[in-house]
Amino acid sequence: MGYSCVEYVDAGRANGTGFARLPNEILRDPMAFNTDDVRAPEGLRTDEFVLRPILASDAELDYEAVMESKEFLRRWEQSSWPADDFTVDANREDLDKLVRRHADGESFTYTVMNTTETQCLGCVYILPTTACFFSKGQITALDRAKWSAYEVAVYFWIRKARLADELDRRLLDALGTWLGHDWRVENYLIVTNEQFEQQVTLIEGAGLQLKFRFERPNEPGKSLAYANHASGAQQQRPAVE
Repeated sequence: MGYSCVEYVDAGRANGTGFARLPNEILRDPMAFNTDDVRAPEGLRTDEFVLRPILASDAELDYEAVMESKEFLRRWEQSSWPADDFTVDANREDLDKLVRRHADGESFTYTVMNTTETQCLGCVYILPTTACFFSKGQITALDRAKWSAYEVAVYFWIRKARLADELDRRLLDALGTWLGHDWRVENYLIVTNEQFEQQVTLIEGAGLQLKFRFERPNEPGKSLAYANHASGAQQQRPAVE
């Protein structure tokens, strides 16, 4: 294991932002992803979608999904990405970076495709909770939770056209099983931004519990990190009669 660069503050606030296109400087410590304990699986196939490592050759299909969903992705990212003049070539450059990080074990990006892989349906991003990405601010812990008790943070989005039929809910359900069975990760966080209200409602409706809030300087919205059930939590205080 490498060193941890997370500054944990029990009563403060911490950094967070969307994960679609992270700058290189915030993913310097690959941590557990370069050990024998954690090996990234090849993906997941269901009757409805395929989850596999993203490739630079996915640029055009990924671009279509990104631009269709740009309004909510900007809220999710807390940035102007994707800009109205964003291009396929610029997207391909982004994907090249994500592919390299995946190969180097720094972070893992999976595209969500239809079963024939002719349409991109969204993306899933997985990184260790010890990544320097999370050390740019202060983490507010809720319910006596400990950030160090969680192994990975997971971000995801589904293209706008598939939100109405709740594909995002089915993907979220599948991710929990996949993380436990294929990744062998017990304690994980699902992260979104408070300004992406549709996804907040989805996650809370799935029964996940809010454990942390964090924010980055100069970003208007806080990120919210949810856990499955009471995973990673310290022992709870007895109820007051």
